Amino acid sequence: MNVQITFKPSGKRVRVGQGTTLLQAARRAGVFIPTRCDGKAACLMCKVHISPEWAAFAGPPSDAEQRKLGSLLGEGIRLSCQARVKGAVEVTIPEDRLKAAIRRQLERQASDDELW
Repeated sequence: MNVQITFKPSGKRVRVGQGTTLLQAARRAGVFIPTRCDGKAACLMCKVHISPEWAAFAGPPSDAEQRKLGSLLGEGIRLSCQARVKGAVEVTIPEDRLKAAIRRQLERQASDDELW
């Protein structure tokens, strides 16, 4: 049975079979999620956020996720390479750290420019 995965903030959607990892679904949807280990739960780069109302549809955390993420699991953080979809789910891709830093600097600059 196919289920719909929605990726935020892009709003891209894809239909995949149950048991597909969120990383595989993202690739199929053309959504970039950084990774170095190619889905082996080693690099921790592929973290995504799943809000509580969607958490059950991302399947239970694997042993590797539990070891690697610990208390972050309670905050809705999952490894996209490990989370296997059980039903329709909405996933938030965190903003890249470098892009976030640049965005904040540009916002500060724009704010400073308004003061002049």
